[in-house]
Amino acid sequence: MNEQPQYNINTDVRFGPLELVDIPALVAACDDQWFNQTLCRVNDSVIRLGIIRGEFHWHKHDEEDEFFYVVDGTLFIDLEDRSVELGPKQGFTVPRGVTHKTRAPEGVVILMVEGSGVVPTGD
Repeated sequence: MNEQPQYNINTDVRFGPLELVDIPALVAACDDQWFNQTLCRVNDSVIRLGIIRGEFHWHKHDEEDEFFYVVDGTLFIDLEDRSVELGPKQGFTVPRGVTHKTRAPEGVVILMVEGSGVVPTGD
């Protein structure tokens, strides 16, 4: 029987306008293998921090695009027909309706920009 990975996904907005967002401090305080935290709102979008090692399940977002930006490490985004490898300071947009899976065998720190309506659990 396959065991479902443990995802620590937090959709509460952690920082308001005019508050400092200290990414290195958040990374240093993280003990989770798969951590996702909504950092702040920007207009109709949210910025999320991902600190991940391992892989997420296949999923898609029917109504919203999703942008990934690598802060540190390497992120693989598997699509149905190919895989994309992102290193530090590289980004990639997955358009709405495209099935994808993210993975980071060695661990990665990423920022995600997406509409506030995106459910980050991949459902």
